[in-house]
Amino acid sequence: MTEVLLFHHAQGLTQGVRAFADDLRAHGYIVHTPDLFNGRTFQSIDEGLAYIGEIGVDEMRERGVRLADEMSPELVYAGFSFGVLPAQKLAQTRPGARGALLFYSCLPISGEWAFGPWPDGVAVQIHGMDNDPIFVGEGDIDAAREIVEKVEDAELFLYPGDQHYFADSSLPSYDADATALLTTRVLEFLDRV
Repeated sequence: MTEVLLFHHAQGLTQGVRAFADDLRAHGYIVHTPDLFNGRTFQSIDEGLAYIGEIGVDEMRERGVRLADEMSPELVYAGFSFGVLPAQKLAQTRPGARGALLFYSCLPISGEWAFGPWPDGVAVQIHGMDNDPIFVGEGDIDAAREIVEKVEDAELFLYPGDQHYFADSSLPSYDADATALLTTRVLEFLDRV
């Protein structure tokens, strides 16, 4: 059975992130949801980013990477927005990765901030809204398109809308229809990796 290591976004391990993981578990998958914020959640993205800034982005990313050391290497790494940082690093650098699920964010695979080229045999799905001011406006979509162009088993799915955390049912940004389609695509991905 496919095992997933799912990292939360900048607002923390919210009930919506937990619910998403529970939905995957209900389909028979093993899903780990570590709490990189030690129980803290935030009312806004800005508050969460301020907390990350206090701790340090690199330290927060490496917390997730260290957690993976305690698990089997044959994982699908998944991340919501900020959680993409450890998820994508692990998918690209940890031997044995089965795949990556990148929600609302994506890092380039070339250039100064890259973890290096995408590894052969590691499938990836990237999901975001087509008018998300962060995913589209800050250039993550360009990184996603680069991955799709260069990686054999890579898919980019765009959903109509302008919300960032659209699959978190505990937040006002939640979009039930987009989340239902995203979940269907994720389950199909997990079935085949």
